[in-house]
Amino acid sequence: MLQSPRKLIKQLVVALTVTGSLGVASAQAADQELLNSSYDIARELFASYNELFAEHWQQETGKTVEINQSHGGSSKQAQAIIQGLRADVVTYNQVTDVDILHERGNLIPADWRERLPNASSPYYSTMAFLVREGNPKNIQNWDDLVRDDVSSVLPNPKTSGNGRYTYLAALGYAQKTFGDDQEAIDNYLREFLGNVAVFDTGGRGATTTFVERGIGDVLLTFESEVNNIAAQYDGEYQVVVPKVSFLAEFPVTWIDRSVERNETADLAKAYLEYLYSEDAQRLIAGFNYRVHNDTVKAEFADRFPELELLPIEAITGDWKTAMSEHFGSGGKLDQLQRR
Repeated sequence: MLQSPRKLIKQLVVALTVTGSLGVASAQAADQELLNSSYDIARELFASYNELFAEHWQQETGKTVEINQSHGGSSKQAQAIIQGLRADVVTYNQVTDVDILHERGNLIPADWRERLPNASSPYYSTMAFLVREGNPKNIQNWDDLVRDDVSSVLPNPKTSGNGRYTYLAALGYAQKTFGDDQEAIDNYLREFLGNVAVFDTGGRGATTTFVERGIGDVLLTFESEVNNIAAQYDGEYQVVVPKVSFLAEFPVTWIDRSVERNETADLAKAYLEYLYSEDAQRLIAGFNYRVHNDTVKAEFADRFPELELLPIEAITGDWKTAMSEHFGSGGKLDQLQRR
C-alpha cells in the first residue's frame, strides 16, 4: 500500500537525522499539518512559537494544526529541500540559504524578500561571546580572540550560517580597525581562525562542545544563544557583547512549490505572518532575539545593549560577493586556513 506524501516527509525528516518532531496537536486529531525547516539552535524558540500559533490558528479558523520541525545547519537544511524534503516554510538564519532555493531548485521566486516586512526577516540578532564564570581570560572584544592564550569554539562557516556570521563579524571588526591595510586584516583573520579549537557543523554542536565537553575559552555564536545558555546555567557563564558586530538577519519564506502540492498555502503564509504580531514578537524577544515591534522593543530595552551592527553591505558589498570570495572553494576562508 502506498504511503501518503506527508508520511513520506516525516520518514525523510527522521532519516536525515536533523529533526525533532514537535507535534502541537496529535496527528490523528489535527485538521492540518505543516513542516518548518529551520536552523539548529531554534528548537526551543519554535517549540514555543508553534504552540502560540496553533492556538491563534484555531481561534481564527476553528482548525487544529500539527507543526513538525526539521532542524540542522541552515545550509544543510536548504540542501535537503532541494533534494526533496517538502517543507512548507523555512525559517533560516542566512539569506543565501533561502536564495539557493530559487537559484538551484526554482522552488521560490527571486523576489521572496519582498513578500513580508523587514525584507522577510521578522527578528534579528548579532554575534556575541560566552565565557566561563569570572571571565578568567578577560575576553572583552574581538582583539582578544587572537591572543596566544585564548582558544575559541564556533560553527564551521562552510556548513553554518551562524559560522559565516561570526567570520563576517570578525572581518568587519578588522576592517574598522585596520582600514585599507589588507595585509593586517588578513593577518588578524588568520590568527583568529588559527585559535579555533573546534569547528562544529552547526551552532548547537558548538554549544555542546563548549558547555558539555568543556573545550575552549570562549564560544562564539548568536547573542540569543549565549544569553539563553547563561540563563540556563545560572552563574556558570558570562555574556560578553562586543560593541561592534554583525547584523544577523533571520529570513523566512513559504516554499511555493511545496505549499501548492501540500495545499497549505494559506496556512504557511499565516504561520510566517504571525511572527510579526505583537504576541509573537514578545515571545521571540523572550528568547533573547532582537525584534522590530516598537512596543516590545521598549519592554526589553534593558536586555539588548546599543551596538554598532554592520550589515553585509558594509563588509563585502553583498551576500553574493561574500559567498564567492570568502566561503567558496579556494576562497579567502580556505586561503587563511592553509598551513
